[in-house]
Amino acid sequence: MKMTAAEVDQFICAGLPAYAESGCLVETVTAESTTVRLAYRDDQLRPGGSLSGPTMMALADTAMYAIILATLGPIGLAVTQNLNINFLQKPQPADLLAEARFLRLGRRSAVIDVHIRSSLDNSLVAQATGTYAIPFSRTAEASITDASSAAATGEGI
Repeated sequence: MKMTAAEVDQFICAGLPAYAESGCLVETVTAESTTVRLAYRDDQLRPGGSLSGPTMMALADTAMYAIILATLGPIGLAVTQNLNINFLQKPQPADLLAEARFLRLGRRSAVIDVHIRSSLDNSLVAQATGTYAIPFSRTAEASITDASSAAATGEGI
């Protein structure tokens, strides 16, 4: 891993000051996944008492960005190209945990799968798939080569 959970969290906060107010926290990064926690807040609810879709989409996007940063290092210009989300059930009023995993990591893009679960009962409340554009740089290219080598030997992604 190129960055720890704390380093990823600090990097996102420095580049996007509103992140500090979002209630998100990068909890864990491993060679296989990242986990981001979204703290429950009443102001995230929509009529009917359900957590809003945009809130869960932002959590999924944050988890995708976190796995890019943890794996490739501080690449501030990696951006979302596509985000598709399936809302599977109404989440209970509790923190949500988003776990992101690479489906494919290439030189210029990454396809990432995210499972969003309730912290109360671990139930799957949403699933997202997204594509991130990775700006070309020698550092990113070296990181992708390292990550691909680790995956080939069973030690990574």
